[in-house]
Amino acid sequence: MSVPPAVLRRLMRELSELRTNPPEGIRVVTNEDNMLDVTGIIEGPEGTPYAGGYFKVRFQFTEEFPAAPPKCWFSTKIFHPNVSATGEICVNTLKKDWKSSYGIGHILLTVKCLLIYPNPESALDEEAGKLLLEDYNSYCERARLITSVHAKPKVRPAEFDVPSQTETTVTPVASTSKVVPPTTTTIPSKATSPPPTVPSQPLHPSTPNTYPSPTTPSPTSLPVKKSTPKERLSSPSPLGTANSNIAVPVQPNAAANKPVKRAAVSVGTGGEKRKKALKRL
Repeated sequence: MSVPPAVLRRLMRELSELRTNPPEGIRVVTNEDNMLDVTGIIEGPEGTPYAGGYFKVRFQFTEEFPAAPPKCWFSTKIFHPNVSATGEICVNTLKKDWKSSYGIGHILLTVKCLLIYPNPESALDEEAGKLLLEDYNSYCERARLITSVHAKPKVRPAEFDVPSQTETTVTPVASTSKVVPPTTTTIPSKATSPPPTVPSQPLHPSTPNTYPSPTTPSPTSLPVKKSTPKERLSSPSPLGTANSNIAVPVQPNAAANKPVKRAAVSVGTGGEKRKKALKRL
């Protein structure tokens, strides 16, 4: 079946984008001989009875596309309330809610959400819908059994070797985190810490000084040492010694005695001359 060239170009562009940047858990496969033969593969979401399975969804495009939705059905057997025994899918996106802007990727994402949130009220498989409402555990056991038999291949499909959009955005962040070195905080060691300083204020003389004296006096401790009681006691007092019982010898002043002797001599010699003068008269 042929489609207008504009529709074909749109499909080719969308398929190329899905191969290059596929959504998480979704891949597409095309037939080389027929570009309109498209198959979507949905990975069973984690936390559901379909986890671990790979479900194929076939597409059939008509001349009315994109004004009308394509025909879609499950080619992989699945136990689901909204999927019939023949694989027909009951979802509003493929019926009344269809828009011409929707495409293959949007349809596959909608079907994947249907696997996570089934709608038993519009069930195509009455047995699955009834079991979902009455006994959820039994429904999950039945769905897991059908999935393990029909949807779990021995080898993972090769199409999932291509990273998805989420994986491609996370991978560069993980690679750059290895290149950037972790920030480290340098803690100063004990060797570089300054030595303890002696308090600048002197203690009271009655209080023993318990601080260790440093081997090399610091500049701030020199004025303190000059004002200590030891240095005041050792300095000589200008008024005399502190102990009055100690006798201090007084040296005679030889310089003061010399003028006295000279004066006495001079007086004596003058008297003799006068006596001699009187005798002559």
